[in-house]
Amino acid sequence: MIALLLASSIAATPNDAQVRAVAALAGEPRIVAAAGVTRDESPILTIENPTAFDPSETKRRVVLIGAPSGDERAALDAVRWFKTRAPRDVRARWSLSALPLARFDDADKQSLARWIAFQAPDLIVTIGSLALQTAVPVESIAVENAASAFARLLASPRERSSSHAELLQRIQRSPLDIARLLARRYPETPAISYIPALSWIGALRLAAIDRDDGLRAKVAEQTRPWTSGDTPLFPLSPQASRGQAPRIQLTAVAGTMVFAEIARDASLSRTPEPGAAAERLFEEGVAAARKEKAPASPEYGQGWTDDMFMAAAVLARSGARQGHQDDLDRAARLLASYAARLQRGDGLFNHASDGPAAWGRGNGFAAFGLAETLARLPAAHPMRRELLDRYRRLMTAVRTQQSADGAWRQIIDEPGAYREETATAMLLSAMARGVRLGWIDDSFRPTIARAWRALAAHIASDGTLFDVCTGTGAGPTKRYYFDRAAVTGADDRGGAMALTAALDLHELGSR
Repeated sequence: MIALLLASSIAATPNDAQVRAVAALAGEPRIVAAAGVTRDESPILTIENPTAFDPSETKRRVVLIGAPSGDERAALDAVRWFKTRAPRDVRARWSLSALPLARFDDADKQSLARWIAFQAPDLIVTIGSLALQTAVPVESIAVENAASAFARLLASPRERSSSHAELLQRIQRSPLDIARLLARRYPETPAISYIPALSWIGALRLAAIDRDDGLRAKVAEQTRPWTSGDTPLFPLSPQASRGQAPRIQLTAVAGTMVFAEIARDASLSRTPEPGAAAERLFEEGVAAARKEKAPASPEYGQGWTDDMFMAAAVLARSGARQGHQDDLDRAARLLASYAARLQRGDGLFNHASDGPAAWGRGNGFAAFGLAETLARLPAAHPMRRELLDRYRRLMTAVRTQQSADGAWRQIIDEPGAYREETATAMLLSAMARGVRLGWIDDSFRPTIARAWRALAAHIASDGTLFDVCTGTGAGPTKRYYFDRAAVTGADDRGGAMALTAALDLHELGSR
């Protein structure tokens, strides 16, 4: 990863109109995006091309960056030269992305490094003084006559960088190859929570595809503390030990969905353990999911979009069973109630009534809750049309907000928010399910394909991950969401979401 020594002074805001005018010229790069935000939440604009994760692209990639103490006009002149006057052979050999002015705050030491890394550069050219530590070749040119200096650098052929080659290797893996990698690695910390549950469910899905009893054995072994009865499903909280009512986390309630899948798995349910125990544990989870503190408001929920998935994932599975139709009704009412409060006019979801941002994973939770319920809701159900409309509005909205490289962002509609792994995985999953099940049409397939390449680029060969937003409650300002840390490394949450996405894409491809 690239480390950047940031200048302490922040130059004036680049002229948005000038950036967009250069982007609008014929040819690439043409997409106005952003690499981050300043403290006043102004986007740090970029001009990008959409081929960073295109395995068929044979051109070398150059990233042009204006130093923070400089003038963005020099970089824009160089981009203008590339698009209008560069020799044909130069444009045939090179693909360009540009950050006209790298005006990051001192505290933000990751945004530029992250942006550069996922532009897959073979060459980095800086205009003015900018200290970078990277394995990618870096050339510095002066502000004066930047375009002509840039032209001289691009006149010579370059080899593909090792970082670009690595990204290409990542994106050329098949969905099943990545699913196998992730199913064997995650969860690293077994627990009754939606995160390990998604990994276990993914492992069981993959076991059915590959006829892999080893994966079933892994799930049985990791869930044995609960199926054996040695560990309680919902341990008493410290408050309960003082005579207060125990506080159950909805994340744990959602974790019980795995026991529905264990009970359904023919290879596992044939044995008294874990089959029978799984049914009992799932019923305990359903009982907790049914509890309400107000109509369509889960007793253990927070009022966030998270609840839409965590409660609905359990209720919808229960409601699909004979004689439990009322649980599907509960899930449908919950989703409709939350959507009425949180889905905006543009189709995106704010995270909470007091969380005024279209948080990436928050929209993923809304999409997952709708998809889990729609997949089990009968065609004649009186609320199906309303929920299907909510789902379609969300999918249409996120399609328009996809970033230049195919990822979705930490804040969906903020170009300067970082491109985040779980949002990309979850929205890809929900969209792939929708196409496969006929909720949306095949025009969404290119969006799904681009999202998959972006997701694969964020999964290393050992299953570690890049840019997974850490656990996040509702925040009172948009700045709160901008500043949420991104985990790079092993991460159960990111692994579970990517595994789910890989399997949903495989199922779409085999439709």
